[in-house]
Amino acid sequence: MTEQSQQGLDRHRLMKVLADRTEAGSLPGARTDGYRVVLAIEGGGMRGTLSAGMALALHELGLLNAFDAVYGASAGAISAAWLVSSRPEGLRGWADPRFASALIRKRNLLRGRPMVDIETLIEEVYIRQFPLDYASVLAAPIALHPLATDLETGQPADLHEELTDEVTLRLALRASAALPVLAGGPVTLGGRRFYDAGLAESIPFRQALRDGATHVLVLRSRPPVEAPALRATPSMGSRLVAAVAFRQYTPQFRAAFLNRPARLADDDRLLAAYDTDAAEAPTDPAVLSVRPDAAAPSISRLETDSALLEEALEAGRRVTAQFAPAARS
Repeated sequence: MTEQSQQGLDRHRLMKVLADRTEAGSLPGARTDGYRVVLAIEGGGMRGTLSAGMALALHELGLLNAFDAVYGASAGAISAAWLVSSRPEGLRGWADPRFASALIRKRNLLRGRPMVDIETLIEEVYIRQFPLDYASVLAAPIALHPLATDLETGQPADLHEELTDEVTLRLALRASAALPVLAGGPVTLGGRRFYDAGLAESIPFRQALRDGATHVLVLRSRPPVEAPALRATPSMGSRLVAAVAFRQYTPQFRAAFLNRPARLADDDRLLAAYDTDAAEAPTDPAVLSVRPDAAAPSISRLETDSALLEEALEAGRRVTAQFAPAARS
């Protein structure tokens, strides 16, 4: 990051609130500043290793208590759960080869089973091999908001109110990351069926704003791209999947699936505008994005290369070092 861009970041209203809360020792649930500061974590399958590294860095910098809630989409919801748990250092598991091999099972295609085995990850691996303290997530003072896509309406759904016990928490995490086709069928929770959050809201900042967030830090797993590279229309493959694999679902759900490229392009444009933080409109939400830099590795949704995943985790940690001034306040 250049000196000029660092100076611009330091002046961002979000940075000021993080610094003020950290300096005051402010804690979730005991605020006096009237703000609602939210962390929003993008997923994207194993690409979420990048945003997981960013989240880990926030914990290491001692900034986590400056947030009131964490919103997560897909793999970002899983990272959010680890972050607010009693063991946030468990985010390092994204780079562990055993984690990738448990989640991405390409040989399952030959057995007619899900290639992305979210159920085994949440219900077995996170209990026996890499214990995620689900009870601590439920008791955390920083509220967890896993997002998913409602199968009937095609709209984003905030599953926070469904988190009543460890069973519903695990179901919510599975629902948020239930990739259609790749991860099997939809997940039922609270009488509704859900698929992966990425179909309706892959970058979960809009839900945070709808819920009244005044400040949002967005952890992105996608690197910046030039505007012409953003596909505004669905690919032929996507149209085929919608027509064949999703023919039994509602038109609203199929539309949500097909509208993903246009929605992502719109999100990119809006977040770019927010990053400038117009000081002349101090009542508007302050939204700031962190994205992988040019040195970050290219990670696919189904990446299993442990060296690349470790590099991605460290790339996420490195780019988030820019928030150190807020931690030192």
